[in-house]
Amino acid sequence: MRGRTCLLSAAALVAASGCGLQSGSPMVDDVKPASIGRNEPLAGAHLTVTSKEFTEQLILGAIMGIAFQAAGADVLDRTGIQGSIGAREAVKSGDADGMYEYTGTAWITYQGNSEPIADPQKQWQAVRDADLKDGLTWLPPSSLNNTYALAMNQANFKKYGTKTLSDVAALARKDPGAVTLCVESEFANRADGLPGMEKAYGMSVPAKNMTQMDTGIIYTQVKKGSCTYGEVFTTDGRIRSMNLVVMEDDRKFFPNYNVAPEINTDTLKKWPAIAEVLDPVTKRLNNTVARTLNAKVDVDGQDPHQVALDWMKAEGFVK
Repeated sequence: MRGRTCLLSAAALVAASGCGLQSGSPMVDDVKPASIGRNEPLAGAHLTVTSKEFTEQLILGAIMGIAFQAAGADVLDRTGIQGSIGAREAVKSGDADGMYEYTGTAWITYQGNSEPIADPQKQWQAVRDADLKDGLTWLPPSSLNNTYALAMNQANFKKYGTKTLSDVAALARKDPGAVTLCVESEFANRADGLPGMEKAYGMSVPAKNMTQMDTGIIYTQVKKGSCTYGEVFTTDGRIRSMNLVVMEDDRKFFPNYNVAPEINTDTLKKWPAIAEVLDPVTKRLNNTVARTLNAKVDVDGQDPHQVALDWMKAEGFVK
């Protein structure tokens, strides 16, 4: 989700020229229009979809491609680019036609802003307006917000009863030893991570109460109770599979990372029906959906593309 270097995944059948894409594989799903794509408004279009390399992005890239296929387009799959910049540059240059991107990533990583906008709709509008000059058009966003959070296991939830970050701050003041944190090093040092959170909530967690570790380990340690709270991403499937309780960011400190379609402007001008095809799908995406779909891949070991296809059919978007 966060910006990283321009690397491309060989597993995604992608060859790199700078950040450009030279190859891909066709999507050949046997799908027909249902609630989206009626009358096949994209018939004759040859569209390329891309994504970053992590689970949620692979699923979202497949969802976009399946929607385009149902609407009659031939679709080339160039999903799975490592990091953030490569996928965005592909859409910007026209090497790809669209992807699902995060508003916070665009605002902070690409557009260079340091202060997030608290209102998610205003954040999306600001990103949309800033990117128009770069040949990118953002379609309306979803409520899926893949941002930072703190989570705890059920036993600690029953013991301490915290529901919000304000509750955690109050607990830290009342019983400093009760609040132990498992965090990744990036979160521990980012202005939009732990230091900023502590400042926003008047929270002070001593260094001896914090353990830094890789992201994946955090979830298992929180489940075990090795730390009271762990840094998580709000749409991670392990939250559901491990039955963790996510603390509400009641002061709206963490940036909004809402998902929205980012489309090459020239492509959208040529095929304006892209907007109407994607809009109902985007509206259905939320954190609960994302956690469920992500868990099918990360916990159950299912294929991201198949998970996307099953969901599109279950929702009645395609048949």
